[in-house]
Amino acid sequence: MVDKKRIIISVLFFSAFFSFGFCQDNSPNPNTELTLRNAILTAFGNNKDIQMQEQEITIANANILFAKSAFLPQINLEGSYTYNKKVLSPNIFSGYQNDNLANLAFSESVYSGGANMANFKQAKLSLDVQQETLRAKKLDVEFDARRLYYGLLLAYETERIAKDALAQAIAHYEDVKQMYKYGTTSRFDMLQSGVQVSLLEPDVVRARNEIDSLKAELNKLLARNVNHPIETKEKLAYSFIEIDEKDFLKNAYLQRPEIKLKSLGIDIDKWGIQMAKSGYRPQVDISAGYSYRSPSLSNMFNEKQRNWNAGISINIPIFEGFSTKAKVDAAKAQYAQAKISKDNLVDQIAVEVRKACLDLKQAEAIILSQRDNVEQAKEALRISEVSYANGVAINLDVFDAQVSLAQIQKNLAAGTFDYLMAQAYLDRSIGKPFIETPRAD
Repeated sequence: MVDKKRIIISVLFFSAFFSFGFCQDNSPNPNTELTLRNAILTAFGNNKDIQMQEQEITIANANILFAKSAFLPQINLEGSYTYNKKVLSPNIFSGYQNDNLANLAFSESVYSGGANMANFKQAKLSLDVQQETLRAKKLDVEFDARRLYYGLLLAYETERIAKDALAQAIAHYEDVKQMYKYGTTSRFDMLQSGVQVSLLEPDVVRARNEIDSLKAELNKLLARNVNHPIETKEKLAYSFIEIDEKDFLKNAYLQRPEIKLKSLGIDIDKWGIQMAKSGYRPQVDISAGYSYRSPSLSNMFNEKQRNWNAGISINIPIFEGFSTKAKVDAAKAQYAQAKISKDNLVDQIAVEVRKACLDLKQAEAIILSQRDNVEQAKEALRISEVSYANGVAINLDVFDAQVSLAQIQKNLAAGTFDYLMAQAYLDRSIGKPFIETPRAD
């Protein structure tokens, strides 16, 4: 009764028309095939924010070296020539008319009131801040990659469901036309079946458009041309995980980069208080020099022209107009503010973890309620088609069975996508990477 060859040709024609065109080859290409892991690694390598943050780590390392320099002596070699139009009488030496000087100078900060140590500690903590910031940016990029990739898999599954529903409608329409030809059904049923085909065609178009849109977004995330071809053989698949909210919270407090950033900020502000308090303390410096001074370069380096000096400098602050007190008060306020900010983040993370757990439970419930009904819906469709062919059922029964099967499949696909996204959101909430990458130093 059904012209199978005609049905197959119709489905293939429609799929090709609303995909990439009649002449385009849609077969998977090894050079364009993409996996989630490859997508994430490509995004890590090409993302501009990550590249800029890696340079921040280089800057932080340089700042540590600069902070270390405060503990090391400063040694300078100086050479100068000065012409003096007048000099004092020979009894009072004030230099030469042609004054040549070669000097080796040494200076060392013995005690800076704790400022140098505080600066060094802050520099080391700042490196940790930049490394944790890089980890946070990678987690954000990873989450976006998972969102777009899972979305692409959902779009492919939605397209498959739409094509299957269209093929079923076309097959039923062919059956009804044959039945009408032999006078076993009404013209109304034939027209109604044709309308049903027309109603399902836009779903395929929308599904293809969603695929192309997600490909463009994914290419943008990967810093590639939006038209770069993407193919994948992966399908939407889930694996249920044990939901333990307390354990998730514990992991979040231990490994989420934002929590570590808040803790590091508290430590930096704590050393900022010591930096401010250094204004109350004495400053001790030592210096030494070894020099040659002569009116003539040819007669410069000899015992007579040689000199050396050494000294120590102690600066004890007595009154500085309350400027140090103002700095200390401000530093203490920043320290208190940092602790409050961390407490606020702890509360926010608890909310995010709770939401992720609830989303996981909801998606799991949807999957469990739909996955066992797919085969039943297929069987119901088969029975309705047979019943209609035998005059037991009406046309509307077939349409209802077709819609029910497509809806159950869509619900299952959407539930799977929601579960995968809930997992991705949970991983981001607790700071768990999907792909482990080496720590940047």
